[in-house]
Amino acid sequence: MINLPYQKYQQTQLQTAPPAQLLLMLYDGAIRFVRIGISGIEEQDYEKANTYLCKAQAVIHELIAALNYDYPIAKTLHRVYEYMVYQLIQANMKKSTVPAKEILSHLQELREAWDTASKSLNNAEQNNE
Repeated sequence: MINLPYQKYQQTQLQTAPPAQLLLMLYDGAIRFVRIGISGIEEQDYEKANTYLCKAQAVIHELIAALNYDYPIAKTLHRVYEYMVYQLIQANMKKSTVPAKEILSHLQELREAWDTASKSLNNAEQNNE
């Protein structure tokens, strides 16, 4: 049972968001978790780093689960996502920010690309109405 108003708002937002918005929300979460994981490594707070790098991995696994293999790009994205998970594991094991920062950059680029594609699709749909 959800008691806090903000939690109710978040749940409603998730349940009513269009698929493109949900995808962007996943990217936002992964980006946030990687950033916190990097700060954990930098602060030598390895419990924090582990927690948040693992959360980022879980979000990337959700991105993998959301792939639609009817489109050829899905196979490529699957490989990219698997690489991201591998690099986050390496960052966590070696307590190195280098692989995590690389993945942060990739996540930001992909998020921007999906945002642009979503806006283009929305504009095209509006022009057809």
